Parts: sequence; structure tokens; C-alpha cells
Amino acid sequence: MVAIGTVVMGAEDVPRAARFWCAALDYVPREGEVEPDWVVLVPAGGTGVGLALDRSETPVQPEPRVHLDLYAADAAEQAAEVARLVALGAERVPWDRYPPDPDFVVLADTEGNRFCVIDTSAG
Repeated sequence: MVAIGTVVMGAEDVPRAARFWCAALDYVPREGEVEPDWVVLVPAGGTGVGLALDRSETPVQPEPRVHLDLYAADAAEQAAEVARLVALGAERVPWDRYPPDPDFVVLADTEGNRFCVIDTSAG
């Protein structure tokens, strides 16, 4: 049986993206260094899925088929995490596909990669 070990995202500026995701997720470079074109980030606590950043010149997809969902325990934690991530360099994404009462907020990292912060208490 196989399992997901690492999620890979493209980044034009791998070191900048690594700084953002390390701060956002409390991750560290697996080998202790960030290369200009590749890095694998792992949880500082040692448990969880890795996030690899690969140098890419491909334009960011406005509506990506694959993205990260970051879970928050409730609406208050979601709001606090969105504010923290924006302070780290993320941007809110204008999203015309929100449902009437969304449990998620769409953000973009420093490279423009979309991700969501989910209020998991909403059901």
C-alpha cells in the first residue's frame, strides 16, 4: 500500500516560498538547507506530510486543480490564522465561487499558489 509522503508545489523563488511555508506551518528544511531550485520541508515536530517546493516558471493557475487545505478548529482560530498568514505574506484571493455561508477562506502564498483555511467546526 502506498501513502502520500510529500506534496509538491511550484515556486519561482524557492527560498522565499520556503520561508513563508516554514513560518506558516512550523516546518523546517528536511536536509537543513534550502537549495535555489528545490527543498523538502517537514514538520518541526517530526510527524506529518512533507511539502516540497520545486523551481517552476509555469504561471500560477487561477483555479488550481490541486491545492492545500489548512484546518482550523473553529471560526475564531480560522480568523486568527488567516490574519497570521496574511502578516507572513499571504494574500486574500477574490473568489467568486464562495457559497452563501463558506467554511473556507481562499489565500495565495508568496508565489501566488492558492490554498484554503478551513473552519472544521462548520461541519
